Amino acid sequence: MNIQSRFETAREGAVREVAVISKILADLVRTVQLIESDIAAEEERAGVSDRSDAKYPILARTLIERRDNLKMTIAALEQRHTERARPAQAATAA
Repeated sequence: MNIQSRFETAREGAVREVAVISKILADLVRTVQLIESDIAAEEERAGVSDRSDAKYPILARTLIERRDNLKMTIAALEQRHTERARPAQAATAA
């Protein structure tokens, strides 16, 4: 259930939510990029890039799990963004 401020219309709320989701998405994408560079640096430091190798760094494994979780979060937010953006654009056009 969406609770709106007394002085905020549904359209303004939708536009604000789209803006907030866009900002969160941008931050998460940057975080994923940083994690990917950290994974590459750890693989290079350890000299092992094969995940099935027993010598593969635990830090890299942990970072990979975190990156994958963030990618799932990004996908869910992108879906929500597109769902919310359609009514916001229609309301703005009207």
